[in-house]
Amino acid sequence: MSYMLLIVEPPGLRRSRTEAEGRAIYERMVNFSESLKARGLLTLSQSLKEDARGARVSVRGGSTSVVDGPFAEAKEIIGGVLLLTCKTREQAIAIAAECPAANSATIEIRELGPCFE
Repeated sequence: MSYMLLIVEPPGLRRSRTEAEGRAIYERMVNFSESLKARGLLTLSQSLKEDARGARVSVRGGSTSVVDGPFAEAKEIIGGVLLLTCKTREQAIAIAAECPAANSATIEIRELGPCFE
């Protein structure tokens, strides 16, 4: 089964760190991803830039709306994603608990599948 781990960060978390702290955390995440890949569990691992560089798109009644970031109303931002292939939900939860980002962010686990189930 495929699971997406979403790293949900409080806004401003990255700005509160020094560059050295940010680089150290990034290195721990890279090492974590490499260990998952070596175990045959990792399909994708990617950090995301802050929402100030993002956009939200919606289409309603044939009209497209684009809102550029930052998204001031956001209480959280998605800081990164990992796509895993796990045998069970419990395995995905255990991997999320190993994730270095879990020390400062929340890891949301979502199983991939069709939206009609």
